[in-house]
This record gives sequence, structure tokens and C-alpha cells, in this order.
Amino acid sequence: MASAARRPRGPPGLCWALLGPLGLCCGPAAAATNIVLLLMDDMGWGDLGAFGEPSKETPNLDQMAAEGMLFLDFYTASPLCSPSRAALLTGRLPVRNGFYTTNGHARNAYTPQDIVGGIPDSELLLPELLKKAGYTNKIIGKWHLGHRPQFHPLKHGFDEYYEDFKIDLKTGEANLTQLYLQEALDFISKQQAGQQPFFLYWAIDATHAPVYASKQFLGTSQRGLYGDAVREIDDSVGKILKHLQQLGISESTFVFFTSDNGAALISAPRQGGSNGPFLCGKQTTFEGGMREPAIAWWPGHIPAGGVSHQLGSVMDLFSTSLSLAGLQPPSDRQIDGIDLLRVILQGKLIDRPIFYYRGNELMAVRAGLYKAHYWTWSNSWEEHSKGIDFCPGQSVAGVTTHTQEEHTYLPLLFHLGRDPGEKYQISFGSEEYQRAVEHISGLVQQHKATLVPGQPQLNVCDQAVMNWSPPGCEKLGKCLKAPESDPKKCSWPH
Repeated sequence: MASAARRPRGPPGLCWALLGPLGLCCGPAAAATNIVLLLMDDMGWGDLGAFGEPSKETPNLDQMAAEGMLFLDFYTASPLCSPSRAALLTGRLPVRNGFYTTNGHARNAYTPQDIVGGIPDSELLLPELLKKAGYTNKIIGKWHLGHRPQFHPLKHGFDEYYEDFKIDLKTGEANLTQLYLQEALDFISKQQAGQQPFFLYWAIDATHAPVYASKQFLGTSQRGLYGDAVREIDDSVGKILKHLQQLGISESTFVFFTSDNGAALISAPRQGGSNGPFLCGKQTTFEGGMREPAIAWWPGHIPAGGVSHQLGSVMDLFSTSLSLAGLQPPSDRQIDGIDLLRVILQGKLIDRPIFYYRGNELMAVRAGLYKAHYWTWSNSWEEHSKGIDFCPGQSVAGVTTHTQEEHTYLPLLFHLGRDPGEKYQISFGSEEYQRAVEHISGLVQQHKATLVPGQPQLNVCDQAVMNWSPPGCEKLGKCLKAPESDPKKCSWPH
């Protein structure tokens, strides 16, 4: 199994010529850059003031954007939590790293307590590789890459893991965000005191139903409980950034804020957020399900007030983080993430497509400002009749379909600059359509020709693998006997 290789240290002149323009240090005494990834759960593109949310209740995140770089065209790798997180930490599409299902066509799948699969040992995760460069790694919050012992984050490169679940479902009160914040501040302080480079993966879930906020934030937002949760997240991010500044390590710490998928409109407005002008939400491969808020912050390196139209992906955080650590990505596998440092530090644009996958199917592709849909589907009529609506108030005839519609031979084409809401199809007979689809079709052919799908991890469920006897259950007399193993195909309706 190949590991990430260190970038070669050449003569100082050569090193400076390559890395100096990026604001990176050279030579054997170069200090490692700390990495903080702030990953939200089901937070939408339109939930921050910097992205146009009218309540303007995110002053700290807005300030982070003003001091750093705002990414307007940043995407997840899947419109659901588990596959998205697997993609971020491996730099690979879920269809490559195994976080998908073949139990049904184009079905979203995740990791409930009875899932048998999880992140395969064959996958190399970001913390595993950073550890080789001397980093100490901590995850706070949501893991979601498998529950069985072999899938535990401490088995995949993390040195520390902190998670808790206590929520008052009646009031929405929970002190979790404050606990997660204090864990982050303490970890940063400890690593700074020991002059240890660190990777902090702060993956909190306050904006995922059931939404929650601490007592001091309840009732403070114009947006209700969901807004309360966003306000507390904003306050926490502000305190993390201030802590880095007070410790004198802000200029040696790269911070990136984003979300795992679009806002869950099925839970809105009480338990879900906003995807701004975009179509539909979580679970779909329309823009509302896949495009995310994203902010990069690195004082002294990133020019303040930057706005980028680079097509970015959560998978890029894998490659970019390795670059910050002086490491090359593994060479024995296809890595889908790209290194964004030239984008972030120099304002460059890198030509690359975005592939919109839903389960085992490539649903759409974006190249430049054009997006071609090869399949359309929101959810089934059966599920929709039960009140499960991923596109409330946004029905677009022939687009937000409730049957899986194939458009392989005549893709639906949209120009996302003129039409971010995917409402106005470009005419099939137009020269613009022919030119754009010809280009995108070439990208699809190239992608599929080199695609080697991973072994699907989200096909089998078995109640016997659930944690029937958690630590401490003996003292409480709460241990339960596991049932007989009875593996079955997991049911994925969407």
C-alpha cells in the first residue's frame, strides 16, 4: 500500500521559485501549517450573511469571509452525510471509496447503527497521512463512516475523538456545541504549548435534525430554532479564530469552513436551512443539494476579501491539506480532489469538472458555467405522497421528476450563471447546446473509461452488529444481549 510521499526539498532558490509565490516557507526549518476543517451538517449555501441570508445573523463567519476567501461554487461529493464525509477524508468520490449502495439505482445510503460496512482499510484517510508528517489529529463531533470497531476513527489516523448526543427533543436545548467548542479550544492550546502541528476536524451537527442550541442562544434568532443553532455555530467559529490569534498561531493555521451537503428542505423551516437561489436540497443532485457555503481563512497568506469562482469540492480539502503538510497525494489510486493553494493564495482558476453522483449513478456534470443532467429524480411518488418533499414549492416540469428519468442521449442543459435555479433549459437545437454538451460528453467518457468502482459498503444491514453493550452499561444494568445475526439488504427509498 502506497503512502503519501514528502515533497522533495530542493536548493533554496528552486524551493522559493516553486513555493515562495504561494506564501509557503522553504528549507529544513520550515514550520508545518496547522489545519482546521470546520464541517457543518446540513447547512445550506444560503444560511450565511456573506452568502446573502437576509437576517444577517452570522457576523463572525461574515468577518471570516471578509478576512479570507469566499468560494461561491464549492460542492460536496454526495447529497448525503456519510458519503460526503468519506469523500472529504479520502479525496475520492464515494463510488471509488465504497460509500455507496447497489441495492437500488441512484439511491442515497448512509451509516445507520445496523450497517455492516464502513470505511475500508484499503482507503487512506487524511489523518493517517498527516500523522506521517508528525501531525496530531483530533475529530470532534460526527464521524459517520461506520460503527463497528474496525471502522472507529482512532483506527484510521485520529489520535483523539470526542462526541456526545444529549438533546432535549421537546425544547431543542442541548449544550453540545459548547462542549464541542471547549474541546476544540483545549486541543488547540495543548498542541500550541507542545509546539506540535495539528489537524482539527470539527464536525458538529447542530443544524441537522433534531436541531439544537444551548440555552443562551434559544429564541435569539429571527429564523427560529434552526437560526438559533446557526447563531451558536457562528459564535463558536468566532471564538476558535480569536483563540488562534491570541495564541499567536493564526498565521500558521489554515482554516476552512464548509458543509457536508445542502440544507434539508424536508425539515425546513423549523429544522432545516436555506439553499439560497438553488433548486431543491439534501438528497438531490440539483444545486441545492450539492453546492455548499465555503470560506478559507489564513491571515498573512490569503488576501483579504477574496471571492473565488473556482469549481471546488470537499475532496479538494484532502489534497490541499496534504500540500500544506508538504506531502504528495498517494500515487497508487485515483484522487479526485485537487490542490487549491494556487487558487486560494494567488486567485488562479483551475479547469476541472464537477461530477454529481447519487449512489451508483452519475446524475449530472458541471463544466464551467454549464451543467448537464444525465438523470433527473427528486424522490418517488410513493415517498412524495407520504409528505417527503425534497423540493418544497420548487417543482420544475420535467426536471424535479418523481420517477427516474434518463437523459443520457439528450442531456438537460442549464447555464448556472444566467439560471442558478435550473429552471430554464437550453434549447436542444441551439448551437450553444451542441457546443456545451459535446464538451461535457467528452469529460463523461474520459471519466467513465477510468472509473473503477470500490466494493459497496452500504448494502448490508444486520441488527446484531449494533452496539448492544456500550461502555459502562454493566454499572447501570443496561447491557442488552445482541440478537442472532440476520444480515439483509438495507432498504434505501431515496
